[in-house]
Amino acid sequence: MRHPYVSPSAKDECWRKKRRVIRYYDRIARIYNLLYGQEQKLKIIESLKAINLNETDIVLDVGCGTGLLFSHMNGLAGTIIGVDISSGILKAAMKLVKNLDGKSTIILLRADADFLPFKERVFDKVFAITLLQNMPDPALTLSEIARVARANSEIIVTGLKKFFLKEDFLRILSEAGMKPFIIDAG
Repeated sequence: MRHPYVSPSAKDECWRKKRRVIRYYDRIARIYNLLYGQEQKLKIIESLKAINLNETDIVLDVGCGTGLLFSHMNGLAGTIIGVDISSGILKAAMKLVKNLDGKSTIILLRADADFLPFKERVFDKVFAITLLQNMPDPALTLSEIARVARANSEIIVTGLKKFFLKEDFLRILSEAGMKPFIIDAG
């Protein structure tokens, strides 16, 4: 079952949260890297150490933000697709992509992480770095990520310690059928 029934009032609340997230990231897009760039880079570096990338891999970055992952993966994967719900943050990502040397094909799309516009089992690697705290139903988001990931693909999900207790984060991952591998990036 891809998307379970949700009552109209719960749907309204989900979209209220998503609209708040969109407004927030649209407002801070120009200064996002100053605010969060260093923290995100540490997570990216540690995440990349934990996986095996291949030049033919098709990679999805869900909640790609300003595209910080792209500069670290350029040339290590064949195709990188970044999706984000904020058009403002995607504009910042486009600027970064234009400045890369084009070793990897990078595609940006505006999309909702709960309704990814891809067929099932497309991606070799999927990243969701610091995404789940912005999602109304993290379990739904993870099930959607699992849907588009190939069997036995590597899925990297990070969370904010101030938002998730470690036990809750592990439970959400397990309920989505994922086998957690913990990396502490600080």
